[in-house]
Amino acid sequence: MTSSSFSRVKRGLLGTMCVSALVLSVNSAPVSASRERARTLRIIKECSQYQGGAGEWCTITSSNVRQVPAGSRVLYSQAAGVPAGLLDSNVVLDAGNGNRAVGRCTVDTTTERGLCTFSDGTGRLAGFEARVDVIHVAGYDWKWDGAYSFNEGND
Repeated sequence: MTSSSFSRVKRGLLGTMCVSALVLSVNSAPVSASRERARTLRIIKECSQYQGGAGEWCTITSSNVRQVPAGSRVLYSQAAGVPAGLLDSNVVLDAGNGNRAVGRCTVDTTTERGLCTFSDGTGRLAGFEARVDVIHVAGYDWKWDGAYSFNEGND
């Protein structure tokens, strides 16, 4: 076998292996992922009650997610500034009447940008998952933009 023939065989095998790996990864997606539908999340929260202390909160003033209406609160477990310039806290998204979701928010207080993720909840927020960018708008207002989903049966 010549060197060029051998190279063609190697490229052919490599291509077949890549396609096979792609097919396997697509076909082996978890069943729960196929039952979820990601949607766009747009929330504005007002944080005049939040001064960076543990146990303080922000209030949602507008939301495109019906399970998280205006008036819902975001409660922060840890204080901001540890380490300096950072808010890194467990959070509870409290939509009232036992409807809560748990997550974590990390915000760089110097750039006023961050990320919040939610992994589950109770009541109408059972199965709630979200990943949102946090952006300071002006004054006490902050924006959450991202994606959310519910496990099957909770949307």
